[in-house]
Amino acid sequence: MSVFVDIAALEDIPPQGARVIRTAQGCVALFRTADDQVFALEDRCPHKGGPLSEGIVHGSSVTCPLHNWVFDLNTGQAQGADEGAVRRFPVRVEQGRILVSAELMARNHAA
Repeated sequence: MSVFVDIAALEDIPPQGARVIRTAQGCVALFRTADDQVFALEDRCPHKGGPLSEGIVHGSSVTCPLHNWVFDLNTGQAQGADEGAVRRFPVRVEQGRILVSAELMARNHAA
């Protein structure tokens, strides 16, 4: 069973906006859609390393601010003719609070 950590209120992220959290896995962008779905993706476009958290959220996609690559928030996959993907992380909303997988917050102790 996965353990989740409460990190923010849903209202901390504007509709069709994003926030960045720093985790043991690196920077993760939390995205909120217009219908209050929340997604967590690696905050780095695989194309040129653009910060996806600064992109435009539309529907269930985000457009990278550097070169307009579009990523599906559900899958992390690039859309259209672009190829690549960003890592997705487990996230959920419960009673107006955003919870992320505790694995994101744990330090990596591997040698």
